[in-house]
Amino acid sequence: MSHARSASALVTFMWVAYFLNYCDRQLVFSMFPSLKADLKMSDEQLGLVGAMFLWVYAFGCPISGYLGDRYSKRLLVVLSLIVWSLVTIGTGLVAGGAMLLAMRAAMGVSESLYMSSAVALTANAYAADKRSRAVSVLMTGQIAGTVAGSWFGGWMADRGQWRGAFFILGAVGVLYALPYFAFLRKVSEPAAEPGARLSLGSLGRSRMFMMLCVVFPVFVFGLWLLYGWLPAFLHDKFALKQSDAAFNATVFLQTATFMGILLGGMIADRLHKRGKAARFWIIAVGLVLSAPCIHLLGSSDTLFVTRIAATGFGLFSGLCIANIFPAAFDVVGTEARATAVGLLNFCGAIMSGFATLFGGLWKQSLGINRLLSFTALGYLVAAAVVVTCLRWFFNEKCRKSEPVRP
Repeated sequence: MSHARSASALVTFMWVAYFLNYCDRQLVFSMFPSLKADLKMSDEQLGLVGAMFLWVYAFGCPISGYLGDRYSKRLLVVLSLIVWSLVTIGTGLVAGGAMLLAMRAAMGVSESLYMSSAVALTANAYAADKRSRAVSVLMTGQIAGTVAGSWFGGWMADRGQWRGAFFILGAVGVLYALPYFAFLRKVSEPAAEPGARLSLGSLGRSRMFMMLCVVFPVFVFGLWLLYGWLPAFLHDKFALKQSDAAFNATVFLQTATFMGILLGGMIADRLHKRGKAARFWIIAVGLVLSAPCIHLLGSSDTLFVTRIAATGFGLFSGLCIANIFPAAFDVVGTEARATAVGLLNFCGAIMSGFATLFGGLWKQSLGINRLLSFTALGYLVAAAVVVTCLRWFFNEKCRKSEPVRP
């Protein structure tokens, strides 16, 4: 099999696993009304459902990145799939809010093993001028999984079968692990680089990477505020059924994000040939254009305008999603890529946990709508930070040269 065909097949197999990853983690967010009734949970406890997963996931990410740069990435992604699928099945057996929180923590541990190695494996299979497109294709699995998992969870919950949703998707993941592992056994990966201190040190010396560790959490705060609370927000605001609320909260947003990710990947790879800072500029543009859209998502008075705002936010946020990790790979070495993803995910997941928690804590007082407006301001500040750092710190010394692949 040619290098190009092998790399494409790798992305396909990784995409399916990433799709299942987001299906399993997103199921719960479209079931909040049912969980509130069946498990006697408060809004604050529901906020902790997202926060518990994200905070445990956050602390697992640096460890998984370290392991991915030292041991077999192929083994780690398959192991992660199997464990999180079993945890998904177990979630369908919970009898109360405390058990649900414990299962979400276990989900955080198991899924943290996946992302760092998956992105690094994908990036290593492609040359620098094709990397954004490859990673962007992988990232669309996140979008498809969010839509499918949210809709399926809401649909099953409306029929009183929310537990069955966890059983079904967990079983699918366990079964998929068989062909997944069979394919990955044939995939070669670079030999592990010794010396964890060298990897962490190289990351700490990169001011552009450290800037991403600040900007990325601001960006994903908005994402997870929408992922976690937009279905319930629309359910309450427009008196929709759970399945209808999940549909409106995901399809317009995520379909546009899907397109934005692919567009962002193609534009970045094209512009990268002209200027090595292209991916950072696209991130800044994405943040600026996303800000008014996320404000309008919370403040619009009609479902029609809400759909337009969701579409705009999805399109422009996709520019950021496609380029966060490839931008990091432009300023850190190959030996530290999984670690870089792990640290970025650590920073992002910590802040994302606060997004779902604050949604529950401030739903009745501040309101989701005002929280979205404050997030819009944060996006504008983050964009200014990116531009400032590009002017001050991005130069030939912070870029990493790589061998050209066929």
